[in-house]
Amino acid sequence: MSKIAFLGLGAMGSRLAKNLLDSGADLVVWNRSEEKTKPFVEAGAKAASSPREAGEMTDVVLAMVADDEASRAVWLDAETGALAGMARGKTAVEISTLQPQWVRELGPKMAEKGVDLVEAPVSGTLPQAENAGLVFFLAGEADALDRAEPVLQPLGKTFTRVGAWGDGATVKLATNAILGVNVAAWAEVIGMLDRAPVDTKAAVDAIAKTAVWAPNFGYLTNSMMSGDFDPKFPVELIDKDFRYALALAGADKAPLVQHVHETFERAMAEGLGAENMTALAKLYR
Repeated sequence: MSKIAFLGLGAMGSRLAKNLLDSGADLVVWNRSEEKTKPFVEAGAKAASSPREAGEMTDVVLAMVADDEASRAVWLDAETGALAGMARGKTAVEISTLQPQWVRELGPKMAEKGVDLVEAPVSGTLPQAENAGLVFFLAGEADALDRAEPVLQPLGKTFTRVGAWGDGATVKLATNAILGVNVAAWAEVIGMLDRAPVDTKAAVDAIAKTAVWAPNFGYLTNSMMSGDFDPKFPVELIDKDFRYALALAGADKAPLVQHVHETFERAMAEGLGAENMTALAKLYR
């Protein structure tokens, strides 16, 4: 059995690491704040003092961090980065939501050391992470993907190969752009219904019977109608994803995405950054 490291124990990463541990993986964990590693150590994992030590101790290193800058530090820091501790033949799996250009830069740097990079961003939020229901977008060399998929099996329900390095990030940003547009649309519509002489829930139930309804609309509308904005996917993170999507598309070529990004920026300015993305509905009350 491969020894696996997981770097980054945030809201999503901690759930993925737990699923790996529950599946029987020989697991090493690292997090910038050491406190978050303690429950994993108590459950049988080992803690690494740095990403570099995690790379030295294991065969496969997975990372899930906030952005490009955190990814660069975790993998490439000259003193503490995981790549510095990884020997030829090991595999790196980058799950974070990143910009395609950064992934295309990272892959060759790993290849120089004989380490295979597997790009594996996911679609899904906390419930899917907890229940191994994530959708993975895999990119990289076929043989590396073949080795990585069994490691990832305890974490997701589907594993779709989408191309070369950077293509996983592109598909992920496209997915989240569609998600964010739908969040913004429902925030405005729920506000419209609330201000109209109609029962909002009855109206949404009627819309749910039409062809415009999508699988995640129940979650979005229930969150907005109930006022449950517990952060499963915070505004500040989807705002970052929209910045990345606009850098990829170009604001002049994606006016709708640009407009929705401005709406998320407004939510950030009004102090909603740590709340769930559906808190956008607060802007229209």
